[in-house]
Amino acid sequence: MATVAFDKEGRTALRESKFGHMTVGVVMEEDVQSEGKNVKAEFLAAMMMEGFGSVPIVDESDRLIGIVSEFDLLNAVRKGRRLSEVTAEEVMTPNPVSVTKDTDLLTVIDVLHNNHLIRVPVIDSAGRLIGILARRDVLRGYLQSSYM
Repeated sequence: MATVAFDKEGRTALRESKFGHMTVGVVMEEDVQSEGKNVKAEFLAAMMMEGFGSVPIVDESDRLIGIVSEFDLLNAVRKGRRLSEVTAEEVMTPNPVSVTKDTDLLTVIDVLHNNHLIRVPVIDSAGRLIGILARRDVLRGYLQSSYM
C-alpha cells in the first residue's frame, strides 16, 4: 500500500509543529452512536439516512467488534439480501481498523489514507469504543494548531 506522500523534511517539520504533537483525544467525537450485532441492517440504513456515515458495532461490554458502512449495506443489497432480514453481524466489517486516543494525528492521516477510510473508531486499551474520528476532525485539529 502507498503511504501519504510527505517528503522527509516536510514530515519532520510537521512532526515538530503543534499539529505534530496533537493526539486523537483532542479532536475525536466522544458522543458516538453504536449498536449491537443483532440490530437489523434496515435500522442501520435508516440511521445513515439521518446522517450517520457508518455505525460501530459493539458487544455487551462495549468492545468494538465491527463497523457497518454505507458500502457494507449497498454490498448486501447488491447480493440480493433484504436489509429487513439481516443483522449487523451479517453485513459488518469485522475487526475494523481503529486507533486510540493517544495516537498522534500524523499517524491517523496515514491510517485513514492507507485504508481508504473516512472515519475510524477510537478504542481504549480494553478494546472498548470511546469515540470516533473523521477526516474533518483531523483537518479541524490542523487548523486549530495553525492558530494556536
